[in-house]
Amino acid sequence: MSDTLMISVSGMRGHVGSDLTPELVARHAAALGAWVRGRGGRSVVIGRDARTSGPMFTLAATAGFQSVGVDVIDVGMVPTPTVQMAVEHHHAGAGLILTASHNPIEWNALKFVGPDGIFLDAEAGAAVRHLAEVGPTRSGWDDIGTRLEDPDAITRHLDAILALPELDVPAIRAVGFHVALDCVRGAGAPTMLALFERLGARVTGINLETDGRFPREPEPIPEHLGELGQLVRDSGADLGMAVDPDVDRLALVDETGTPIGEDYTLALATSAVLARQPAGVGTPAVVVNLSTSLVVEDAARACGARFVRAPVGEANVARAIVAERAVIGGEGNGGVILPALHVGRDAPLGAALILQHLAATRKRLGELVAASPRYVIVKAKAPRGGDLVAQYAALRGHWPDAVADDRDGLRLAWSDRWLHVRPSGTEPIVRLIAEAPTRAEAEALIAQARALR
Repeated sequence: MSDTLMISVSGMRGHVGSDLTPELVARHAAALGAWVRGRGGRSVVIGRDARTSGPMFTLAATAGFQSVGVDVIDVGMVPTPTVQMAVEHHHAGAGLILTASHNPIEWNALKFVGPDGIFLDAEAGAAVRHLAEVGPTRSGWDDIGTRLEDPDAITRHLDAILALPELDVPAIRAVGFHVALDCVRGAGAPTMLALFERLGARVTGINLETDGRFPREPEPIPEHLGELGQLVRDSGADLGMAVDPDVDRLALVDETGTPIGEDYTLALATSAVLARQPAGVGTPAVVVNLSTSLVVEDAARACGARFVRAPVGEANVARAIVAERAVIGGEGNGGVILPALHVGRDAPLGAALILQHLAATRKRLGELVAASPRYVIVKAKAPRGGDLVAQYAALRGHWPDAVADDRDGLRLAWSDRWLHVRPSGTEPIVRLIAEAPTRAEAEALIAQARALR
């Protein structure tokens, strides 16, 4: 395996043409299809983002599925959460999403979704990989799978969002928000524009084309949102919103054009949901991953909620949400999960909840952020190498007073700061993430961690 073909629990990603090829896609689609048939299923849902290789890989994957007697339901170019919801809607045996999410333009990926709409867990993922290695049994001429298109998946997705009791749609519409929108030329524009129209919001947009030719680094982090910030200032928008290429992550820019950090997406969405919980139903739970900001924990605890952390990875968080019966959860990268809708990160949902919170509080985004406890997250990368177990031991020895969590790499926590060191599941690197009240304090944690590796 090359350094750029990354195998994860629920799929794989690589460079198009060198590592990720139609042959590889077809083989793994056939393996997923065989896994479905082995569990008594017959159909799969397939969808993609806007990357230029998406149509090619859709054809390859479709052939792989049909070759093992599995029927394909193609939802086309849609957000990742739309595919997850379509799997549940069609009672399909699995789903395949062709997207490399926020990875650079040369990447694409396969993401395997289980029949519950959640990405495959480790056991199921290992079973699919085994089938790909040994080669699944192919169907004969009289058992080849069929193919049909589902053009209504986005409409169903938006209908479900707008029907949520967590939203007061008339109140949102009454405000008449002006939103500056950046979809990075990914799959997001058709869905996001339709959502804002139905919420009575006016949109001034950039990068709304759906050709997959990203004009900037596609991850919606503050350093990539300068153009959106300028658009907010030039247009007088109430706020800016940016989504990643597959539309499961949402980042925000306040009314001054300042990016506020992806963790605030989940923090504000959490406040919106908890504010509309019915009385007398017990203590609600909120679930996030180990690298999510303390600002989300503060928001949850301010509303009396129970707070739970899970290992990084959407599947891990999703399953913890189900296990804890949480009312909301997600990841600090702008990924909001509302199990009442579906158990997956959902940028259109996040956008609706943000507008709900702004409408309910009658405050501007900058005011809400200013009223929240302030922390600074610093994220760094290092080459993967050496004995990670020994490196973790060195870190624990250096900070014996920290609360250690080794479920996903190593997380060291104090009352007002933390450090998380873990191998990436999507790139051949180690991620170093620290949060503290000031940038200098967070950077100091990163620097010390580097020195001890």
